Amino acid sequence: MFLQDVLDLTIKKLKAQTANILTLSNLFLGCFAILFTINDNLKLSMLLIFIAALADRFDGMAARKMNIESDLGKQLDSMSDIISFGVAPALLLYMGVLYDFGAPGAFLTALYIGCGALRLARFNISDNNGYFTGLPITAAGCLATLSFLAIPYWPSPLFLFIMLTLSILMISPFRLKKM
Repeated sequence: MFLQDVLDLTIKKLKAQTANILTLSNLFLGCFAILFTINDNLKLSMLLIFIAALADRFDGMAARKMNIESDLGKQLDSMSDIISFGVAPALLLYMGVLYDFGAPGAFLTALYIGCGALRLARFNISDNNGYFTGLPITAAGCLATLSFLAIPYWPSPLFLFIMLTLSILMISPFRLKKM
C-alpha cells in the first residue's frame, strides 16, 4: 500500500510539472542552438531552433489541457523564449550573414534581441484577453531562422531589412488573435 501511495504522488508531481519540463526543453534546445552557432554548426543550430518551437507550442497546450497554468510557468516560458527565439536566431543570422556588415549588423542583432525582450515583458504584464500585441517572439524567431535558408539566394543587405522589420513588428501595437 505504501509503494502505491508513493507512486501515485510521484505521478501527480510529474503531471504537475509536464508543461515546465517542456518549457525547459525549449530552453535547453535554444542554449544548444547558441552553442552550435558559436561552433560554426549553423544548420544544426537552425534545426534546434525549430524543435524548440515545437516544445514551446506543446508546453502551453499541455498547461491548458492539464489545467496546470501558473505564474512560474508564464515567467519560465518567457525566459526560455528570449533564449530560443531571441538570442539563438539573432546569433544564427549574425554569424551567417550580418557579421559582414560590421557595426550595423551587430546593432540590428542587438536591436532584435532587445525588442524581443521588450515584447515578452509587455506580454507578461498584460491581461490575457485572447490577443497578442505585436508579433510574438516565437513567430519572429521562426521567420528569422527560416530566412537563414535563403542566405545563398537573397542579397545580403536584405537580411538587415529582415532583422529591422521583425524587431519593429515585435514591439508594434497591432493585435493578433491567439490560436
